[in-house]
Amino acid sequence: MEADVLTIAPRSDAGGIEIDAVLDLIEKNGPKGREDRMVPAESVEALRETGLFRAFVPPDLGGIGATPQQWIRTLIKIAERDMSTAWIGGIISVHAFQISLMPKQTQEEVYGDDPETRVSSSYNPFGARTEPVEGGVMLSGRWGWSSGCDHCSWALLGSIVEGRPMLQTMLVPRSDYEIEDTWHVMGLQGTGSKDVVIDKPVFVPDHHIHSQMDGYNSLRNRPEPIYALPWAQIFAATVAVPTIGAARHALKLFTQKAGTSSTDPTKLQGDPDVLRRISEAQTLINRAETTMLANFDMMMDRINRGEPIPLVERARFRFETGSIATQMMQAVDLLFDIGGGRSVFNGAELQNIWHDIHITRAHVANNPVPLGRNYGNMLLGGDNVDFFI
Repeated sequence: MEADVLTIAPRSDAGGIEIDAVLDLIEKNGPKGREDRMVPAESVEALRETGLFRAFVPPDLGGIGATPQQWIRTLIKIAERDMSTAWIGGIISVHAFQISLMPKQTQEEVYGDDPETRVSSSYNPFGARTEPVEGGVMLSGRWGWSSGCDHCSWALLGSIVEGRPMLQTMLVPRSDYEIEDTWHVMGLQGTGSKDVVIDKPVFVPDHHIHSQMDGYNSLRNRPEPIYALPWAQIFAATVAVPTIGAARHALKLFTQKAGTSSTDPTKLQGDPDVLRRISEAQTLINRAETTMLANFDMMMDRINRGEPIPLVERARFRFETGSIATQMMQAVDLLFDIGGGRSVFNGAELQNIWHDIHITRAHVANNPVPLGRNYGNMLLGGDNVDFFI
């Protein structure tokens, strides 16, 4: 196993399993997850055993102290086998980072008894109904796209609250909400991104509420340097990096076909257009991974030296991360366009990846247009207008 890929923390009941040991299982269960519209519990348990869900849990509460770069490389490897599993693995594990920005009391409530506790989310606030009250907020409503929610016992829900700045995120326990199966989609079926529903208002205490402005200002309640990262940077990576692994999988499928054609093994290998497409796809994939890792190298280097990350650089990082899904969509399109007649049939592996990556591009964090406008404006001396950087 590569030294920079996330490995199991020293915990006696984990059995010393590393991520490589579960990749075959994840790949085997991928079709079932697509059919059931939910990653199988067996795969989620396998991820738990690798320590992935403890990547960003505070170390004193059982976390493994992973770096963002280790976490990113791990998600890419998982996505090479099944993108939906990588998607929920990243989404669930990244929530520990956000909870680590909340008061210590909240961190202990969630992870004190079990560092493997899993949390889902839905940050879109427009289905929320809120009422400020003494000590917190009364919350009800409906939230869509809560990936991996069936496997979780808490949820982070986006809300707008009168008298509070911008977006607020409310942490609620599983006993306070229902899950409604609305996830009938053309890609990423295994993510099980269903609706979370709170019919009757529930009380959310102030220490269970995280403000977007706190994330923007990199306010934290932990001494470890990693938690000085802007929250938006680590979350945006979550919904971008699985596309890199999926595109790499698509390229592997295509190149294997190019070298094993049953009719004429030289037909694809000798076609200049095919060669161009393969090289362009490979370059797009490599560039995306290299850029993502380099950006986190730069951010962590500044943090470790006690220096702030310049706002214009944060805007650049978000633009580059938000462009990755589009670039991976381009890479897979290069291959799918000449993928052959078999790829048009339902269930074809290349087609499944094509659908998954196009669905990923629909995520608001993967829309590079406003991110590019903001970054370009700042390069010309304008003010930042995006507080999720």
